[in-house]
Amino acid sequence: MAIRRRDFLKSAGVAAASLGLPRLARSADTASIYDVERFGNARILHITDTHAQLNPVYFREPSVNIGIGEMAGRPPHLVGRAFLERFGIRSDSADAYAFTCFEFEKSAGRFGKLGGFAHLKTLIDRLRSDADEKHSLLLDGGDLWQGTGLANVTQGRDMVEVANLLGIEAMTGHWEFTYGEQALRDNLERFKGEFLAQNVFLTEEAAFNDAPAFDKASGRVFKPSIIRELGGHRIAIVGQAFPYVPIAHPKRFTPDWTFGIREEELQKHVDALRGTDKVDAVILLSHNGMDVDLKLASRVTGIDVILGGHSHDAVPQPMPVRNAGGTTFVTNAGSNGKFLGVLDLAISKGKITDVKYHLLPVFSELLKPDPAMAELIGRLREPHVSDWSEKIATPARLLYRRGNFSGPVDELICTALRTELDAEIALSPGFRWGITALTGQALTMEDLLAETAITYPETYVQEMTGAQIKDVLEDICDNLFNADPYYQQGGDMVRAGGLSYTCTPDAAIGSRISELKLGNGKTLAANHRYKVAGWASVNGQQGAPVWDVVGKYLRSGRMMPERLGAGVTLKGVDGNPGIAGQG
Repeated sequence: MAIRRRDFLKSAGVAAASLGLPRLARSADTASIYDVERFGNARILHITDTHAQLNPVYFREPSVNIGIGEMAGRPPHLVGRAFLERFGIRSDSADAYAFTCFEFEKSAGRFGKLGGFAHLKTLIDRLRSDADEKHSLLLDGGDLWQGTGLANVTQGRDMVEVANLLGIEAMTGHWEFTYGEQALRDNLERFKGEFLAQNVFLTEEAAFNDAPAFDKASGRVFKPSIIRELGGHRIAIVGQAFPYVPIAHPKRFTPDWTFGIREEELQKHVDALRGTDKVDAVILLSHNGMDVDLKLASRVTGIDVILGGHSHDAVPQPMPVRNAGGTTFVTNAGSNGKFLGVLDLAISKGKITDVKYHLLPVFSELLKPDPAMAELIGRLREPHVSDWSEKIATPARLLYRRGNFSGPVDELICTALRTELDAEIALSPGFRWGITALTGQALTMEDLLAETAITYPETYVQEMTGAQIKDVLEDICDNLFNADPYYQQGGDMVRAGGLSYTCTPDAAIGSRISELKLGNGKTLAANHRYKVAGWASVNGQQGAPVWDVVGKYLRSGRMMPERLGAGVTLKGVDGNPGIAGQG
């Protein structure tokens, strides 16, 4: 695909914000969209949720990202035109393509793929050089080691090599924990940076049995923070791992550890950094998700900026949050290697006096791949290329996953599960990671693994009553739409194949799901038992890996272009700008 450079020079800009006067800098005649003016005396670069996507990808942003209550109509719950209007982005621009779903396939032809670690390496090195290496720091917000077949086969070891070459100096985690404690510790032995997680502690039993921990006295399993001197000032980086690992994933991966937001412990640690260690700035490297970070910022004082991850939200401007100690700025830097956050700080003794923030889309065709990183990626992938390059299907529609309720990728997975496992209903987890495939783009086994590669991929078939199915849907829906962000413990809504229903997101707990019907139009009966297929259960299963089941279905040539008897009808959200076409 030949990229038209003039498209970028006319339409792509740098999303920027200032502590004094938040703004977006967009220039039609800029010499380069990656010329970020040097500012202040410290530069922090931030990536998150790359999900091991070593090469450039297409990734469509959601058309449904609903906020309710206090979160309605504010970032990150804006999509499509509402997002463009809020941030002053032209609808025909490269930024519109990077940040929204607006006219995605048309824009994909203009602007190409984004991300790729060889391209990220080129951009990161340039921005660090511009700021002076001694004044800069590269951080990763987690979900670095998981998301591809290669990462799954190597248990994240490939990504440790990549992270070391990229120069990541500190990271926190989420899916990293799903490789289990031993693999995690083995990888961290090889990692040249620091793994930070102030909110992971030993269980009482593990502490009694003298299990390994960074601090035996407190029970903290990992180092909570680091202090680095940048531009003559002391900056603390505090790590906040995903708080709900044992809930969202099988407990067997982390049996000796407890997680949580740990607000009280975080406040004590920040107070110590400010009081005892006399730091001039505190940055929270978070994998909470943006809604959680916004609430946290209103309650914990002393944090200057939260560099957020987990929810995959690409938000061009930091959101200022007032608290008892002042203002905390909250960011979220997207996913899949599509974006690089650039946080420039002006620091004086004991405080930050000004901030500029840029969230840069990583347009792969505007950045020359770094030769050393390209060589490493080629070497890591080489043993598997022949096995994974087989073309297994060609979709007749755009395939994407991201969105609160539905996506063609999971509709396809559900159809495959129902077909191959002879089930009436299929359930597929609401994962946010996974690539996008354009209409007519050949799908390979590597692509399929990019949608399914986890350490608990086993499929299952079991009988469930209609009442049990509704309870499952209600429980997961509450994870997504609980009015208190601290109770939002999962990803997007579970995908359902062969089943339709109505959802009222702002209804009371237990009353959001109604009008459940099978694909044949019959009402789901509460006492009737149905054959249900699924995968990624937190309970141990014995079925074939989901990629084998879906691969068999795709190779059969029976891939359906449209969903089969599934769908979600939304109620009570008219005018919500978290739904494309509304607001």
